[in-house]
Amino acid sequence: MSSEIAGTKGLADRYASALYELAEDRKLLDQVAGDLRSLQTMLGESVDFRRFIASPVMSREDLKKGVLALADKAGLNELTRNFLGLLAVNRRLFALKGIVSAFLARLAQARGEVTAEVVSAQALTEAQAAALAAALNQAVGKKVAVEAKVDPSLLGGLVVKVGSRMVDSSIRTKLQRLQLAMKGVG
Repeated sequence: MSSEIAGTKGLADRYASALYELAEDRKLLDQVAGDLRSLQTMLGESVDFRRFIASPVMSREDLKKGVLALADKAGLNELTRNFLGLLAVNRRLFALKGIVSAFLARLAQARGEVTAEVVSAQALTEAQAAALAAALNQAVGKKVAVEAKVDPSLLGGLVVKVGSRMVDSSIRTKLQRLQLAMKGVG
């Protein structure tokens, strides 16, 4: 199993590198990165999309038609659209999540950015996201790209991960600690 995961990671890295170089040559890094972030959101939100790209029973042509229709509907850049078509024809759509992550990581590294994964109970407003990004920029000392996610089970507060560091100020965690302290375990 671990060699299978490593193989998928290597495959994703190779495809991400190829897409990165093409986007860089054509001066489309920001557009392709935006497209890939949209795809990342689609992957996270749609079980049907994840099932579609992982389907072993779909023909290559049907995969290509489906993914190109999705790309057109989402208004993706021509380079991103063609790349998705290539993945479909080569039966590599299953690695899309890894490809997106590898591309965005390479872009962030090239720009000297660090990505912060921020999970909140409710969607952050633009003002809150900007204030959080500014605070993280100051704390980390580098430009921080905020990747916001929503998890209503947090009840309130934030969980912020930057690299190997994590700060959990969620109400859920505070209540769990209080529960343990009241039991005498903590």
